[in-house]
Amino acid sequence: MKLCFLAGANSIHSYRWVKFFADKGYDVSWISLAPSIFDRIDKVHYYEIAQFPITVFSILRATLRVKKLLKEICPDILHLHSAGTYGSVGALTGFRPLVITAWGSDVLYVAKSVIKRPLVKFSLSKADLITCDAEHMKDAMVSLGVTPSKIEVIYFGIDTKNFCPSGRSEAIKAEHGVHNAPVIISLRNFEPVYDIKTLIQAIPIVIGQVPEARFIIVGKGSLEGKLKKLAEELGVSEVIRFVGFIPNLELPKYLASVDIYVSTSLSDAGIAASTAEAMACGLPVVITDSGENKKWVTDGESGFIVPISTPEILAEKIIFLLKNEKARKRLGAMGRRIIEEKNDYYLEMQKMEELYMRLMKSGQH
Repeated sequence: MKLCFLAGANSIHSYRWVKFFADKGYDVSWISLAPSIFDRIDKVHYYEIAQFPITVFSILRATLRVKKLLKEICPDILHLHSAGTYGSVGALTGFRPLVITAWGSDVLYVAKSVIKRPLVKFSLSKADLITCDAEHMKDAMVSLGVTPSKIEVIYFGIDTKNFCPSGRSEAIKAEHGVHNAPVIISLRNFEPVYDIKTLIQAIPIVIGQVPEARFIIVGKGSLEGKLKKLAEELGVSEVIRFVGFIPNLELPKYLASVDIYVSTSLSDAGIAASTAEAMACGLPVVITDSGENKKWVTDGESGFIVPISTPEILAEKIIFLLKNEKARKRLGAMGRRIIEEKNDYYLEMQKMEELYMRLMKSGQH
């Protein structure tokens, strides 16, 4: 089976998806509209088409180029990652069979745009198979006119072999000057939707009860300056380490080396990848009541669910975990078990492999 992916080579999710099938020995081609930020995967045929900024004309140019490449590659299946720009380009080529993986914002938010909604609907209408990683995304696509039987829930999955508790590294804590301290980590970027402001507002409350606690805040984004200024105004800059962007391949040792994970996001599609990665590393998680988080985390059993934008409640849960080592270990162990059973990368990709085979056997062209 020859697979061709039309997906961003700057996405860790696409990288891991492509790598699984390349490692299994499939003939894989990868067409991207963005430059790769990862090392090349052995035996994958790469094609890069620079099309930024995205305009109607760049989409049309990309479509013509991709259509030409598909004639050269002759894949058995074309798989698009996202129903937005990549979905539009792939659907416009007219290639069949066509698979689309919806990412969340493409069907939950972009599709609400008067201009972009028709493009998303068009992309989805041309797909023979659609995957997503949340039931409410499936519902959103059905509301856009997609036949429910065309949609399958496939999670991006967590590599539980790499993301595991055994990767603890004291060197990481020493590097950031938190060697002997309990550490809370956040991995969400500095954009409004992730509400890092709420975490920073909770920190003075936490420090008031557990003065030795320290916070590692990973990420980048448009609000970085404002967030650092807020930390200064609240007098907590000294207990925060803003460490910038951390490549996904380095995250396992960070997560395995800290004590608590926090996500203050205002909105998620399914469970956030960073949350699932933290759970896989055996961390107790304190996350907001958004997306499908309650389907993954049972409050008080496998983590804590807190209302969005409530720094006092967030601080209360963090303080509880900092003062209760047994609870940290119990919630962390339960979280890892959930990821192993329901969101394992290898199991999810095996499900996808079965769907590819079913699509091939159905003879859809």
